[in-house]
Amino acid sequence: MTHNPFRLVACCAVMMLCGCATQELETAPSQPNTPWEPNLSANGEIKPGRANAHGLVLPPGYTLPSNKQIEIRPADAAITTQAGHAYNLAELIDIAQSTNPDTRRAWNTARDAALAVGIAKSTYLPRLTATVVGGYNRARNNGDTPSISNGGAAGEIFNGGVTNFNNLIGGMRNSRSGAGEIQTLGLEWLLFDFGKREAVLAAVQQAQIGANILFTAEHQKIIYSVTIAFYTHAAAISRVHFLEKALENAKRVQEAAQARLKHGQGTIVDVTQAQQATAQTELRLVQAQGDVENTYLELVNAIGISPRTHFETENISGRPLALDDTRLSDAFIQQAVSRRADVLAAYAHVKAARSQVAAAKSEFLPKIFVTGNVAYTTGHLALSSVPGVGSDSSPTLNLSSNSLSSVILGGVSVPIFDGGMRAAQLKQAQDQADSANAALQKTVDSSVKQIVVAENALHTSLAAYASSGKLETAAQTAFDAAYAAYRNDVGSIVQTSLAENGLVDATLSHSDAYYATLIAAAGLAFGTGALDHTTPEYQPY
Repeated sequence: MTHNPFRLVACCAVMMLCGCATQELETAPSQPNTPWEPNLSANGEIKPGRANAHGLVLPPGYTLPSNKQIEIRPADAAITTQAGHAYNLAELIDIAQSTNPDTRRAWNTARDAALAVGIAKSTYLPRLTATVVGGYNRARNNGDTPSISNGGAAGEIFNGGVTNFNNLIGGMRNSRSGAGEIQTLGLEWLLFDFGKREAVLAAVQQAQIGANILFTAEHQKIIYSVTIAFYTHAAAISRVHFLEKALENAKRVQEAAQARLKHGQGTIVDVTQAQQATAQTELRLVQAQGDVENTYLELVNAIGISPRTHFETENISGRPLALDDTRLSDAFIQQAVSRRADVLAAYAHVKAARSQVAAAKSEFLPKIFVTGNVAYTTGHLALSSVPGVGSDSSPTLNLSSNSLSSVILGGVSVPIFDGGMRAAQLKQAQDQADSANAALQKTVDSSVKQIVVAENALHTSLAAYASSGKLETAAQTAFDAAYAAYRNDVGSIVQTSLAENGLVDATLSHSDAYYATLIAAAGLAFGTGALDHTTPEYQPY
């Protein structure tokens, strides 16, 4: 009966521990259609645990709290403070390469790959391990006398001498204590493994090359993203400029219609049509101004700076574009494909996969190793079991003296049977190598397609720019003639409005074709792997 209280306490402890796991369900939403109530701190930060009824309470619904610890980045003072300076594309790309978070992530990935190479090289070196084990023990016997019957070993004790047995019983009534420690220095050194470490090292080195290539690729992507965003923003600004001029023309036509009505030469229908054309142009202008704000935010996001930063961009309109209809040769496409970052990274992945196959094959071969140990023991630490009467059992641990020992061993490990694990791993490595080869071929084919598509887009944009220029010239002539005729009472408002709308559309088409050509040229440079921060502008091909 003396053990019952202890059993009750143990059962209660087990029940409490088992209940702790299921109690955490209280921190989850109570129903699938009930909002979750988070546990909030004073600043709105979500903390683990159940919602505190006395803390910050949210209104009912599915709106999460605002965490005051999360702050929006302030405007970049180094950029904003340069008032009156219009940033060109090269300057913005330089800023993006320094501040964009994607470049830092790619940099960290490349550094991790370099560290992986160092880890692989460290397997060629021996491993030293120092261990210190210490302890303290105290043993006390309660003096209970073991019952020993006559016969067997007990009979031999009684027959051999009762005095020795009494001494044993008396010793068991004593208390013993002691302390001690063991200090060891271990050595492990794999001398030869038939090329596994060499294959693993080759694999991680190829992975490092791939990471460095992708680091360069990330910079190329940022250059391309900033370039596209810069040209798109410039196109939006240009549309606003031309629509402002179109609005001036619409107001001129409206004023002419009102003047004719005032002098009894026009009709209210003419004035109404002119007002309608003016209102339509104003609407297009408002929409274009909104596009300027949106494209500016896209540019800021591509650069990787705070959206609160405000700066001016350089005006790049009116630059001459080459109209030569040249085509890329097969030799140039071959050179371009072989320097693309995605192709080079896929090629490095193929070589890494082949090295992994070699590493898997080496698992079937033996390994030669050497190991050693130096140990120093000190103190008086004894953990002993009471020896059985008539037996030869010894204590499990007895540090009763100071001693120094050392051992050096060499051996060969030969794998014999592992249930097919190594064969399966080899097959996996071979399949992964085959997949890497297929991925490389697909990347090459896709690269050729992208280059050809980008080249076609550039020539199409150049042709559209040339045609839209002619259309703009004709539309301008038509509008000038229609407007002059209307003012001289020989034309109609319908012809003037049609000419006015035609001029607006032709002007915007010519502007859009200009920036589409710049974007297509950047796309071709990016597709051929030639886009660089030093020459981001349009280059004739």
